[in-house]
Amino acid sequence: MLSRIKQLLLLCLYMAIFVINEMGIGGIRISDIPRVTLDPWVTYGYAGTIYLYTIRVLCVISLPLVISNIIGLLLFNTFKEKTPLKSSPLLGPLLCIRTVTRGDYPDMVAKNVERNIKTCLELGLDNFIVEVVTDKAINLKKDRHIRELVVPAQYKTKNGTLFKARALQYCLENGVNMLQSSDWIIHLDEETLLTKDSLTGDLNWGCSSKNGQEGVEGKPVIHIMYLDYHTKIFLKTPCLPPTPP
Repeated sequence: MLSRIKQLLLLCLYMAIFVINEMGIGGIRISDIPRVTLDPWVTYGYAGTIYLYTIRVLCVISLPLVISNIIGLLLFNTFKEKTPLKSSPLLGPLLCIRTVTRGDYPDMVAKNVERNIKTCLELGLDNFIVEVVTDKAINLKKDRHIRELVVPAQYKTKNGTLFKARALQYCLENGVNMLQSSDWIIHLDEETLLTKDSLTGDLNWGCSSKNGQEGVEGKPVIHIMYLDYHTKIFLKTPCLPPTPP
């Protein structure tokens, strides 16, 4: 309901700006003052008139984009309601939020871990763990929701994979993996932050019986955010892996 009200207010604001603009340029006349007419070829000369008309014609180039924007504003509600949580987060499976990093930016990783934990707690989650898999020790603070795994330098996978694939495979090794087949994993990059809406969508999908058995594939959505330590980074909304470990 609130989104509908916002959409109506947006339409009213757009119409008000449109009417005021038309009144300002003389498209809508509100007085009986006669129009001033002149011959531009005589007043400005041939060069001046051609220049002025060229400038006005250039404005038409953006007309298709303007029309598309207007149609989008008028026909589509851009103020979507927040994603509702379909079940209690306490009834969902264990959620492992796994971040893979080389460990070159420990401060950023530590701050993002704290932000992601705060987001989970604000949503009412308690059955979750943030797992950081790194090549270099970050020394995260001790917390029941935090687990830091340092990949040994001598560790090699069966197929000799490297980088992120190597770190992810290390998480699945016997003696390292602590998850059950019913648990769910959200894979994040080190610069990725969770949002309440994205986490709610993951929970809704994971708590459904069909999706909870088959897994889910998703492509992250990239957007830009400014963090409080004045660093501009690209963030991705999380996606769950196709299969649990």
